[in-house]
Amino acid sequence: MANLRVLTLNIGSVLEARWEERQHEIAAWLLDLEPDVVCLQESSESPSRPNRAGDVADLVAAAGGPAYEWAFGGFEPTSPFFAGLDESSLLFGSAVLSRWPIDRTGLHRLPIREDLPGARGVGWELFHAHTAGLDIFSTHLAAAPFEGQHRRLQVVEIDRLVNVVRQDLDPLISPARSAMPPILCGDFNAEPESDEIRYLCGYTALDGHTTFWQDAWRVAGDGTAGLTQDWRDNELAAALNVHRKRIDYVFVGDPFLRRGGGGRVVHAEVVCHEPKTGVVASDHRGVLADIVWPDRPGV
Repeated sequence: MANLRVLTLNIGSVLEARWEERQHEIAAWLLDLEPDVVCLQESSESPSRPNRAGDVADLVAAAGGPAYEWAFGGFEPTSPFFAGLDESSLLFGSAVLSRWPIDRTGLHRLPIREDLPGARGVGWELFHAHTAGLDIFSTHLAAAPFEGQHRRLQVVEIDRLVNVVRQDLDPLISPARSAMPPILCGDFNAEPESDEIRYLCGYTALDGHTTFWQDAWRVAGDGTAGLTQDWRDNELAAALNVHRKRIDYVFVGDPFLRRGGGGRVVHAEVVCHEPKTGVVASDHRGVLADIVWPDRPGV
């Protein structure tokens, strides 16, 4: 059975310390796990420094790992959190790395509730990469725990945008449903019990809309909490003084009636959780998922 291996990780390339060391740690994890597709949030680039996701891809290739093609999409932040950086024209967003050519990309700014405070100054994004016939989406939602109203608006928009990209590939009556379902990864800044995550999993409606995505950890994890931020063993998370939580996800579209079991999630695990090179990869842990892909091409 051929599988697609997907990894998502918020790499904290701007606001978190020790990037020059941590990029090697992230590369070490990619060399060990050998994912096919990687979604990296909080990547960045500016005229004075290369793209951080590209740096990681270069380190992996130099060490004899996969020669990932990568693409990036981001917006210029204006939040006070970025005010102390000695950077001009900084772009902050998501990147996708793939073993196969990336033939199409799209970048979408996610909405916020203009009548509410918070969430401003960061271009919360949905980044789409089409690679080897797959539609891969990476996203980063409004960050603060109390910003659920912004995130609820954002997940409804994400689902709408994915449907626009996919067109007739996913409706139950479509003969094209044999295609692989979309893959949606990212730092959702929302815990599993939140309305925004329950919406994506089909457990509640938002603004009259419903949808269904598989939460890879819920479907195929080991039954533990699957925490992706834990201050007890992560110095960066401890420095931020954030509570223990699961906020990073690999979502896979509905596998129903897809040929060859396409889209079935067969394995999920939390990764990038302990140092391989002496430093943690990020203040986040990553999520790795194996997904049945009957038409997987060679590399």
